[in-house]
Amino acid sequence: MSTAGNITGMPRDDRSNFTISLNRKQPLLSYRAIEPQDIPQICGFTLSETELFYLSPEADYPLTPAQLRKTSRGRLEPTVVLDDGEVVGFASLYNFRDGETCFIGNVVVRPDRRVRGVGAYLVETMVALAFGKHRFNEVRVSCFNGNITALLLYAKLGFTPYAIEQRRDKRNNTVALMHLKITKR
Repeated sequence: MSTAGNITGMPRDDRSNFTISLNRKQPLLSYRAIEPQDIPQICGFTLSETELFYLSPEADYPLTPAQLRKTSRGRLEPTVVLDDGEVVGFASLYNFRDGETCFIGNVVVRPDRRVRGVGAYLVETMVALAFGKHRFNEVRVSCFNGNITALLLYAKLGFTPYAIEQRRDKRNNTVALMHLKITKR
């Protein structure tokens, strides 16, 4: 099975024993399904109202375990990335359409691990799960225009824009929500 972007060598069904080293300077990363004790840690990953808006526009800052549990209901593959056993990232799949498409959502990386390959590993893992385990043909993400780091990461991983919509942030400012996709080859 071949997928677009830089997604290779990912497991189809076994989540238990997969690890990957992104480069020589990067520590060994792994992933697993979220566990209840991870939720309070993940809530601490957003440092501002703006960051939380990017993660979950309907949530109120600071993110609470109850808000994260509510946002995660009905989602597939709520997944954490581990760095030497520490939770350093989180994402899930949602909005499934006829077994053809799904979205990656609630993507967040612990602040001290950002721009170190954790986000790329997390997104590649979610794409691999969507294409491999769940056999979706297209994976989508939505990202606000102010989240430049994430937009550039998605582009680097092979996602391409397909739509843009006008939204309002928590302060009623106009923002653009970019929609991007990657398709299975």
